[in-house]
Formats: sequence, structure tokens, C-alpha cells
Amino acid sequence: MASRAEELTLVGLCDVEIDSKRHTCSFLTNKVGGLPDWSPVTSRRSPRCGRCGAPLAHVVQVYCPLEASRYHRNLHVFACTGAECSGRSDCWKVLRSQCLEEAAAVGRTSSRPDPAQEAPPSATDWCDTADDWGVMEEEEEEGWGGGVKKDRQVPEEAAAPETEAAGEVDVSSQLQDLRLVDSQEEEEEVPVLRAFFISVVDESDLCGEEDDEDLRHAQRLLREYERREGVAVGELEDRGGGGGGGEEEKYEKTRARHGDAVFSRFMKKISLCPQQILRYCRGGRPLFVSEPPAGVAATACGSCGGTRTFELQLMPALVSLLRRTDGGGGGEAELEFGTVLVYTCRNSCWTSGAAVEEFCSVQTDPDQQLFR
Repeated sequence: MASRAEELTLVGLCDVEIDSKRHTCSFLTNKVGGLPDWSPVTSRRSPRCGRCGAPLAHVVQVYCPLEASRYHRNLHVFACTGAECSGRSDCWKVLRSQCLEEAAAVGRTSSRPDPAQEAPPSATDWCDTADDWGVMEEEEEEGWGGGVKKDRQVPEEAAAPETEAAGEVDVSSQLQDLRLVDSQEEEEEVPVLRAFFISVVDESDLCGEEDDEDLRHAQRLLREYERREGVAVGELEDRGGGGGGGEEEKYEKTRARHGDAVFSRFMKKISLCPQQILRYCRGGRPLFVSEPPAGVAATACGSCGGTRTFELQLMPALVSLLRRTDGGGGGEAELEFGTVLVYTCRNSCWTSGAAVEEFCSVQTDPDQQLFR
């Protein structure tokens, strides 16, 4: 399995808030917050913080199948909302789950018989032509991102395969909503963050999508930054290495007054769309907010021992959206970070229904006020 050969960067933008009474979500949905939507054959998991042991909140769900693959594929990002755990990589977890297209079709047919529901799209379609990470179950409404979303209509499969494996999938899907919890989980309620759909656009199309107000806002941010730091961001050139994955990057030697040319490059790159909450470019080059530690992507896959590659990162604009549904924390954002970089198994290994833990690295934001 492999991703697209060319380096295509997709940008995620916050869309309408999810209303459980009006909207239906599944593992095909891309969203912020809420509870994770697992595929019909994936065992549910409730990860805990590596530092304090508290249940982690679900931060982002991304549907991201690979080109020429028979698998549906998801990434779920979780984080600890504890004040002492903010900004620590060991307080975040990333779980990857996969599901064969055939198994997903059987599971959805048996557990969700509503004829109005759409069948899962082919995992190969997303890589070739689509610019969206999910299928909307509702008709497009005003304020849903305009022309960004493009729904895909795929015919429902006629019948489920009559095999022993299909029978097993049928049982697992029917039991999907059943969950055994221990006494500790009952005492410690899992924090749930407000849920939003994610709209997706190709970064190369941002100039066409950006309206005048957003562009003026980006220009004001850049002018403020240049005045404070005594540097013209437009004069800083990106001389980073062209390789992806774990290759070390060479950055521009020109230093801003605060000595952080890496952050200057970060600001320049996102200036066209400072409201982006997520960047996706599997096999591409991450956008660091500060100098990365040596060997940040050198960790081996915990499942197959193979190498990992960069896949996506969470952006500072996401921070303001991460608030509890129950009003806990006084309405303040639950998490603080500059960027969260996610690295996944290059081979996307998969052997069972248990989600595979991947690697993430958290960088704190040196200038959080720029994004508020």
C-alpha cells in the first residue's frame, strides 16, 4: 500500500457544529471532538494518559484510505485535558484502525438497515479524485463550507457475502454498541469535547477560496508579527530539504529578532489561511513550529517494526474549538499546543480488529496570541 506519489497537501477547516439530533456520523466522517466512530470490525478502545492515567478526550477523527488499498482507514487522535499534561507528547495518543471494504459493507447493512444511508465509498476513490475526507449524511446547508465539500454517491451493495467471515462480522457489528467498563472507568468519566465537521480543501486552491476579509486578517497578523520581531516574513526563504518522512530539514539561516527562523517559516506558510485546523500530507514534509528534536520520526512501528512516515498535523487554530460539552473548565480551551505531528507506519500494517497505536510529537506554541 502506498499514498500518492506527488506531495499533495490537504487543509482542514472547521465546519458546522454537529447536532446529534440532526446529523449522523460514522467512521467515514471527519470531525473534531465528540466520541470516536469506530468501523464495524474495530474493537473499541478508551486510551489513557501516559502521565496521569486519566481517560483521554477524543480530539480529531480523520478518514484517510490509501491509494490502491482495499481497506477503509481511520486515524483517531486523543489527548489528556489535565492542566499538568498540556503540551506533553506522552499525554497524547494516536490510534489507526482499518477495515476491509467488504466487511464494512456487511457491518453497515446488518447494523444500519435504513435505506436512506449511503454505502461506504471505495477506498481508492479518495486518493484519485476526491478532495473530502468524509461523506455527509445530511443535505448541504447554509454555512457548511460552500464549495469545499463534494459529496460522493456510491450505490449500495446488493447483498452481503454468505461466508463464515461475514457471519463473524455480522455478530461483531451487532455487539458494537455494547461495552464493558471497569469500576475505574465508571468513576472517571471520559471528557467529551464539542464536535464539529471538518471541511477539506487542497492547499493549492486556497487563493481562490480565501475571501477578502480572511485575506485582510492574514495580512494584519503578518504586519503585527513583522513589527514585533523586526523581520520581513516575505524575505525569509524556505530552503528545507525535499525529502519526506524522517529526513532532517535545513532551514533558512536568516534569524528573526527572537532567533526563531523555523517559526517565521511556519507563519509564512499558513498566512493565506490562518484558520486552518489540520494539514494532511502523507509522506510529505511536516510544518514545524519550532526546531524539531533529532530523530523525531525515527521511531519504528510498534506492530511490525517498520519505519514510520509523516501523515498529518493539528494546527493552532484548533485550540479555540476544544471545549467541553458539559461546560467544564469555565468555557476555556481544554488544550494548548503549537502543533501536533502524527507519524504512521509506512506500510500501514494491519493484522486484526484491534486499533494500532501510532506516534505523535507535540510542539508548544511560542506565540499563542497570534491565533486568537
